[in-house]
Amino acid sequence: MLGLMLAASSGALARAPGQLANIMILATGGTIAGTAASSTQIVGYTAATVGIDALLNAVPELKKAANVRGEQVLQVASESMNNDYWMKLAKRVNEVIKQEDVDGIVITHGTDTIEETGYFLDLVIKSQKPIVITGSMRPSTAISADGPINLYDAVLVAGSEEAAGKGVLVVLNDQISAARDVTKSNTTTVDTFRTPDLGMLGYVQSGKVVFYRTSARKHTTNSEFDIANIESLPQVDIIYGYANMNRTALDAFVAAGDKGIVQAGVGNGSLADAVKPALIEARKKGVIIVRSSRVGSGPVARNGEANDDELDFVASDTLNPQKARILLMLALTKTNDTKEIQRMFWTY
Repeated sequence: MLGLMLAASSGALARAPGQLANIMILATGGTIAGTAASSTQIVGYTAATVGIDALLNAVPELKKAANVRGEQVLQVASESMNNDYWMKLAKRVNEVIKQEDVDGIVITHGTDTIEETGYFLDLVIKSQKPIVITGSMRPSTAISADGPINLYDAVLVAGSEEAAGKGVLVVLNDQISAARDVTKSNTTTVDTFRTPDLGMLGYVQSGKVVFYRTSARKHTTNSEFDIANIESLPQVDIIYGYANMNRTALDAFVAAGDKGIVQAGVGNGSLADAVKPALIEARKKGVIIVRSSRVGSGPVARNGEANDDELDFVASDTLNPQKARILLMLALTKTNDTKEIQRMFWTY
């Protein structure tokens, strides 16, 4: 009874014991839909060639895990994912998740930008029903393809009542992670997805979904961001910090009309002497500046390596540069007030 009550309160369908969940799989391409010339080729393959029907047919065990349906929303390699694709995918997710006969959604996606798509969806999807994004590090033709088990695990998580209300989840390699926190950490290995500092949320163990913690940051139904009436996102770009860096890239982005810039600084978001004046000039022109870090873990402290109050900059907290870009884009659909934007970075 308690499980049924929790499911109802979360927006998920209340299911009788033993009743299979109804899961919609939205496919977007990626390595999980990729093919290679031989079964031993796990690099240099072609991504996004296999359709959703073939993906589902390759994992017959899915029929025992849930009532599964599939839809091909996109067919792209995830390095080519862009704002327009995100908007299309998010609006489709918001449509499908409202259906009474859908208990949860699984999205298949390329791993290169899976963390970015996941975080974008985490901020704009308006449902507490489970939303799970998965992919693979090896193409479908590989002798040790990880796509089938990742898809199976993702369906189990999407059909789990325990996954409701936890935001968008990333499931690969038997691990469940929060989309906000997870990042790709290795170029080729199947255990590439890690959550620095904060850790994963749980595991899929022998077909059982086990959670150990939840994210404390706001998401989905508690998010203030709504793309229902938005057709495009403001342009925000990232400049990367390194020894001997210069202001050329920053000046080019500002000249191109960027509304925001994320500085992926060294260390705790430090600003190089050669670039700091350009950032100050950009802010005076109305461009919002967010200080993030290239390090890969740890928070960027406000007023730490720069006087953000004086410069009117924003600190990214624990968001890496690519995720800071996403939050800044969405923030700019609502406000240009840096104090409000800083609040958002501390909230999401």
